[in-house]
Amino acid sequence: MKIKDIIQVIEQYAPLQYQESYDNAGLIFGDASREVTNVLLTLDATEEVIDEAIARGCNLVVAHHPIVFGGLKKINGNNYVERVAIKAIKHDVAVYAAHTNLDNVRNGVCAEMASRLGLTNCRILQPKKGLLKKLYTFVPAADAEKVRNALFEAGAGHIGNYSECSYNGEGQGTFKAGVGTDPYVGKVGERHFETETKLEVIFPLYLEGRVIQALLGSHPYEEVAYDIVTLDNMYHEVGSGLVGELPEEMDELVFLKLVKARFGTGCVKYTSLRGKSVKKIALCGGAGSFLLKRAIGVGADVYISSDFKYHEFFDADNQIVIADIGHFESEQFTVELFYHILTEKFRNFAPLKSTIKTNPVNYL
Repeated sequence: MKIKDIIQVIEQYAPLQYQESYDNAGLIFGDASREVTNVLLTLDATEEVIDEAIARGCNLVVAHHPIVFGGLKKINGNNYVERVAIKAIKHDVAVYAAHTNLDNVRNGVCAEMASRLGLTNCRILQPKKGLLKKLYTFVPAADAEKVRNALFEAGAGHIGNYSECSYNGEGQGTFKAGVGTDPYVGKVGERHFETETKLEVIFPLYLEGRVIQALLGSHPYEEVAYDIVTLDNMYHEVGSGLVGELPEEMDELVFLKLVKARFGTGCVKYTSLRGKSVKKIALCGGAGSFLLKRAIGVGADVYISSDFKYHEFFDADNQIVIADIGHFESEQFTVELFYHILTEKFRNFAPLKSTIKTNPVNYL
């Protein structure tokens, strides 16, 4: 098995196209064509983690946080990022990161948080736009089913929990085959009228190459007419944060103590309690203050995230309880998610979980 095989599985689960513009997910160091000795899973690719990978015979580290966010102008070991780069390259340890792309998928980092609290009826808190496309193509009516099936197999036609969705309209197309052509129907030099099906399907943008390949491979015409447009629709399978419900209402303070225990945090910073039972819970792994208004807007009783600044706590304005549990604590179960993704695909392969706690924050 090669490094690129591991990467392919992770990116099928969390496509790189879903990462935020500021992010640097993907293969940071290393040659994707090299064979894998073993994989070490971690939240952060620190120096200690690279040492652990070397000691345990792993030539690939899969991390949540990219060790390099911006460009490195010099690599001379003056800071921890440069030291990691030098050590990883020197010892042929590849470093891969799945960051905001893994945050933004529905069954990603936030889903791991929600599962620890037993939340049900979960949905994306803030879905994203511009991630869906629509294909329009024109097929001889007799061949429409073949093309339709090929597009479905390529991943097109999914809308929420529905699959094989398409729109089909009958019409008449015209064309005149030129010199040197080999038309599927009609004759060279003569205008031809053909009863055709206009076929429309929707697909996520990361599947565009696969969908086009399926179209061209199944369509009978030499020259395939098709249009692809980007949709402004919300894509409810991808976005920031999650909102769900507790199985039963709970007292506010009892719930916060549950959060503290389930996430093993040394401190939960929270706003004033409102004297109400809680049931609807919003959450976001990592720094999530940007979703506070959205959490209030959907009627959440508590918003669990991290890295709130002092003045941002005032923005709760007695409309919600903010629970800041710490950045590391909110994302720590990402290692378990990586493990699940890889072992689900490779049943006879056992990646290793790092034993190093990379949290830079300590509590007294």
